[in-house]
Amino acid sequence: MAQAAAKQDTFLWEGKDNKGQTVKGETAGQSIALVKANLRRQGINPKKVKKKPKPLFGGGGKVKAADIAIFSRQLATMMSSGVPLVQAFDIIGRGHENPAMQKLLLTIKADIESGSNLSESLAKHPYHFDDLFCNLVRAGEHAGILDDILGKIATYKEKTEAIKGKIKKALFYPTAVIVVAFIITSILLIFVIPEFESLFSGFGADLPALTKMVVKLSEIFQAWWWAIFGGIGLAIYSVLQLKKRSKGFNVFLDKVLLKTPIIGPILNKAAIARYARTLSTMFAAGVPLVESMESVSGAVGNVVYSEAVLKMRDEVSTGTQLNVAMKATDLFPNMVVQMTAIGEEAGSMDTMLSKVADFYEEEVDNAVDSLSSLLEPIIMAFLGVVIGGLVIAMYLPIFQMGQVVG
Repeated sequence: MAQAAAKQDTFLWEGKDNKGQTVKGETAGQSIALVKANLRRQGINPKKVKKKPKPLFGGGGKVKAADIAIFSRQLATMMSSGVPLVQAFDIIGRGHENPAMQKLLLTIKADIESGSNLSESLAKHPYHFDDLFCNLVRAGEHAGILDDILGKIATYKEKTEAIKGKIKKALFYPTAVIVVAFIITSILLIFVIPEFESLFSGFGADLPALTKMVVKLSEIFQAWWWAIFGGIGLAIYSVLQLKKRSKGFNVFLDKVLLKTPIIGPILNKAAIARYARTLSTMFAAGVPLVESMESVSGAVGNVVYSEAVLKMRDEVSTGTQLNVAMKATDLFPNMVVQMTAIGEEAGSMDTMLSKVADFYEEEVDNAVDSLSSLLEPIIMAFLGVVIGGLVIAMYLPIFQMGQVVG
């Protein structure tokens, strides 16, 4: 059944409703006949049904995590306003600017129309709707509070996407500067320095040590630029492939990142914020603790914390209190452990964990802003040393000639 849903196409249709008024729209289906049958069940007499043409170049983009977060809020708002589920999917789907997201939502809508409930329909698209999302929706369906749960999911998605954005901001700036500095340096070494080298060859005098070093580096780049760039590209590709395929490498990489100065504390706080936010949302939805821990493990965004959460789950399933299991991992600050303990004693785990998440999300926000302020002068100094060093190395012989002539 999942495979059938995946093969559905988007169809444009036009027809008349029960009042004789002309209506039009688009929906997902496996064939024109099935689309017509679905429209008739909705009280629409279809006059024209045709397959929607695909974009000339590619599939029209892809579904991003931010699209899912926005969709969650839109669906929560419509459900709380009393809009029927199928109609809500139709409105959101047809109005979405991203064709890939539009197709996904209309496919889910068609699946719901055929008799599946929302959690089952979402579970057929695990790449976009993970176990956490589906488990929360399922809990909302069983408890009859789907609109309330969708609101909590929307808040959760918005908060986690904000945290991801902060982490990307913290890592992107220095990475981008290093890449730009390397490209500029390579251009100078391959194209500019050789011009100065031909000029220096007519001097007939010994060059300064710094100039000799830069000239030698330029010769290496000219002779081996393909190996240098190829080696860097291969290294990046290898790291990305290892990250995808090797659990051991991911554990090693995450351990190194967590202990890295400046960046490490931000990643630790972000992982704790995700842990607290996810578990708080699961508790608020009424999902049992042990079942919640499985979803929390996949949401923390760090293999070290993920493995720790799974270990905590095993301990909690044998009767250990959550705060005791957390303390044993040696990953959570004492404040987080104590607030969890208070929440367990008072029966208000969702509230306490939500406060922990709020605190650490603000901590990440402040840390990223501080990091940006700290990095700006460091990066300027770095660029000055690298680019300025090359320029000085090239002009030193000219300065020496001026002194000799003088």
